[in-house]
Amino acid sequence: MNTDKTIILTGGGTAGHVTPHLALMPRLQQDGFDIHYIGTAQGIERGMMADRPGVSYHEISSGKLRRYFSWRNLSDPFRVLAGFFQSYRILGKVRPDVVFSKGGFVAVPVVAAAWLRRIPVLAHESDLTPGLANRISALFARRVAATFPACAKALGKKGAHTGTPMRAELFSGDRKKGLDFMGFDGGKPVLLMMGGSQGAQAVNEALRGALPFLLPRMDVCHLCGKGKLAPALEGTPGYVQKEFVDRELPDVLAASDVVLSRAGATAIGEFLALRKPMLLVPYPKGASRGDQILNAEDFRKRGLAMVLPQEKMTPQTLARGLSDLLDQADSLRDAMAREPNADGAAAVYAMILELAGKKKHHV
Repeated sequence: MNTDKTIILTGGGTAGHVTPHLALMPRLQQDGFDIHYIGTAQGIERGMMADRPGVSYHEISSGKLRRYFSWRNLSDPFRVLAGFFQSYRILGKVRPDVVFSKGGFVAVPVVAAAWLRRIPVLAHESDLTPGLANRISALFARRVAATFPACAKALGKKGAHTGTPMRAELFSGDRKKGLDFMGFDGGKPVLLMMGGSQGAQAVNEALRGALPFLLPRMDVCHLCGKGKLAPALEGTPGYVQKEFVDRELPDVLAASDVVLSRAGATAIGEFLALRKPMLLVPYPKGASRGDQILNAEDFRKRGLAMVLPQEKMTPQTLARGLSDLLDQADSLRDAMAREPNADGAAAVYAMILELAGKKKHHV
């Protein structure tokens, strides 16, 4: 299949606003799409996309719409406006058939400019409730794909429950390679802690405090985030800590039996697709808009995860929760196996193709 079409991807601010693009890119490239990405000059999206083969990266200005007082609230509206005019010019030059937005504030001026250019926009919302940026983007989008069924329903006619696009390589892991990488022999279940490198210090500390209770029953692989290693624990039998893993992640996931994580929508969607029983410790309300609490509670109600609120987390309660997770792992896996649309790559890609065929040539 050769589409001879052009797509603009946009989204940024966190890795969760970029990794679904990576999941779709092999299909886009295979089908001959000319791929462009609009992001900021300093955001995480630039590091993940700017040097990727086959992608043309375009920088725009971007601001953030805050719900709290900040002096930057005075300047950021002008940055958003500048980003809108920059996006409008880029769209006129590139003439894409479709725009796919994953969210974050960099996407707002891109989506608004695409609407003015009459270019179809597909937005994607990973959380149970849309954030402010995606609520604005939904006004200009033709369709909005959603990870959670309840979110799709709340979006009305524009909404569609698709799941989150997953990177194909996540499903290609080798358990033995993962065990060798972590230094475990596979004699005990493996707990993987990940999913919160930007703000998991409270979980890091509780997990380390719980190790005396955990290690008799399980091996622990702890992905603690950049600069958060604990040198005093190096060499502890059954415990390995790393700042992060990249190429080895599929193997590490394949070798892991259960997961401890924050409740970011992209991460827990990946665990669901891989059928990894999870204990979620969502960011508390004061540290975020509360989206992780809602994500985690939805998974708990659907029998897909166990949840431990951070305010109730101590080394002892965490150890009990992880022990219970092992005991209930089989029932959680059974519930995950019954869940449709865990990997949304095919469904989202089909929507992209549909909208790319409906462009009104008015640019």
